[in-house]
Amino acid sequence: MRNTLITFSLALAMIIGGCSQEISTEQIQDDPIQAVDKEKVKEVDKPNEQSKSVVKEDVGRNSGQAQNGESEPAVKSPVVVAEPESLTALVNKHHQLPNTYKPADLVYPNVSFTFSDRIEKRMLRQPAAEALEEMFQEAKKNGIYLLGVSAYRSHERQKALFAYYSKRDGEEKALTYSALPGTSEHETGLAIDVTGGDGTCAVSDCFGGTKEANWLKAHAAEYGFIVRYPEGKEYITGYKYEPWHLRYVGKQAASVISSDYETLEVYSNQVNAF
Repeated sequence: MRNTLITFSLALAMIIGGCSQEISTEQIQDDPIQAVDKEKVKEVDKPNEQSKSVVKEDVGRNSGQAQNGESEPAVKSPVVVAEPESLTALVNKHHQLPNTYKPADLVYPNVSFTFSDRIEKRMLRQPAAEALEEMFQEAKKNGIYLLGVSAYRSHERQKALFAYYSKRDGEEKALTYSALPGTSEHETGLAIDVTGGDGTCAVSDCFGGTKEANWLKAHAAEYGFIVRYPEGKEYITGYKYEPWHLRYVGKQAASVISSDYETLEVYSNQVNAF
């Protein structure tokens, strides 16, 4: 019986996963549902946690214990973002875009990507696209060659991706590397994953510390972008360090965030307090 179960499990893994290797965030394919991407770049969303200030307020509730000692659900329902079109809209595990939201000003930025297809994931909202073009051009003048990896992702695409991962690995495991529909920054049309000109470290830890990553860390804010998930701020953003994930917030906000707040979560909480 035991041998039968082992054989069945291996067969099921081969059918669903397409291979018997253990899944890692660098190995998960961007879109296993639509086989339209010709590149071999891997990309994922990982779920966000609460911002530092919210953690302090709700530490009892989010550990499954209310502050008065009574049991409550371990995870609260996310708050729906009131102004999803705002350039500084906070989107994470606890702040969700409306299900029907789709940016009205999506365009194709005139920059190189790791693939040639003119598809959805190549698009950004117009102000972000224009800023990206400017940043890539200036980077090139400084001997820094950048490529886009993945930008906009529709709600339906995120929904399909999460459903696929949940079916394959179970919802609990899927939540460790994939965002629920509405909670992915890519759905804003303001986020983009980038890499160096040779594409070898696309959406991979090895991008950190490269000359491209260092240049972005030093100069992205000049063009209105922030490195959305900075190193050592996992307890605020819920993401590990992702030097490749940029978020457009506008030049003024980017300057303030990068110099004084470090994360969009902290910046948003300060703004809301005023």
